Amino acid sequence: MKDYKIAVIPGDGIGIEVVDSAIKVLKHLCKKKDFNLNFTNFDWSSEYYFKNGIMMPNDGIKQLEEFDGIFLGAVGHPDIQDHITLNGLLLPIRRAFDQYACVRPSVLYPGVETPIKGLKPYDVDFIVVRENTEGEYANVGGFQYENFPEEVAIQSAIFTRKGCERVIRYAFELAIKRNKKNHVTSITKSNAQGYSMTLWDRCFEDIKKEYPQISTNSLLIDAACMDFIRKPKDFDVVVASNLFGDILTDIGAIITGSMGLASSGNIDPSKNKPSMFEPTHGSAPDIVGKEISNPMAQILTAGIMLTHLGEESTGMELENAVKKVIELGETLTPDLGGNSKTNEVTEAIISNL
Repeated sequence: MKDYKIAVIPGDGIGIEVVDSAIKVLKHLCKKKDFNLNFTNFDWSSEYYFKNGIMMPNDGIKQLEEFDGIFLGAVGHPDIQDHITLNGLLLPIRRAFDQYACVRPSVLYPGVETPIKGLKPYDVDFIVVRENTEGEYANVGGFQYENFPEEVAIQSAIFTRKGCERVIRYAFELAIKRNKKNHVTSITKSNAQGYSMTLWDRCFEDIKKEYPQISTNSLLIDAACMDFIRKPKDFDVVVASNLFGDILTDIGAIITGSMGLASSGNIDPSKNKPSMFEPTHGSAPDIVGKEISNPMAQILTAGIMLTHLGEESTGMELENAVKKVIELGETLTPDLGGNSKTNEVTEAIISNL
């Protein structure tokens, strides 16, 4: 029997609730599979920050090295600025383990209402591949004359040919693997960003020559935001920089029904280091403790994790169980128009496995 070591970071807010639900589902799955998931919990969170002044211990990265995957809930607290949680936990992990491909699917499942009129189930079915380790979130810059009237803030985006080429190539390989529309869309803004985005564009033009079987197009980020709403059926695999991918995936989540379905994986394609899997709905402090958080995004994220570990059929089985609960429409949390509790949705998914 295969054993996978999974580091669990529930984090903050509803992250704790939905991670608990997902692990219940995963433990149920393991009872009838030829593999086992061994979970180790880490209490790195905003509460940890309040006690220690840091989001995770100084040797946190070292502690995570031995694991096959990292299963994250959400981090964020109203009394802590977002840049502290992001730069104190998420970004260091992504960079240390070279998780350069952030994969975020958007699928309109049967039974889900979309704000876009005229769409049928699966009319929206695309994946955004977001460059995850450099770009606009490289955290290079500084302040001059801080807190004086003359204060200057400098924020530099870092784009390397290596970084652009590898994430663009990953997107093409994913389009081949999906074998749906066999199409890749590049997101750019080279009309205004004459250095970083023109490098991105040149890399895209070079890489696409290696994949003549894949059709392509390139969109400016503002046009892409419009087209995600105007004609989402056109997209298959979308590859974008760190910032642009972040923007587009929130649109993708909303047009497919709810942030409560927004799953993702921060992937090291080489599998030499652990990848990290997290939903993108955030810690949602306004609904903590109300038992109405939607666990589906975290459970779908678990499916992405299983697929990355090599258990593809089980990952699909997990997604199908979630889809069945949505399609039946009998056990849904309020974000999907229902009135069920978190644990009721969890049990419904388990019963459909």
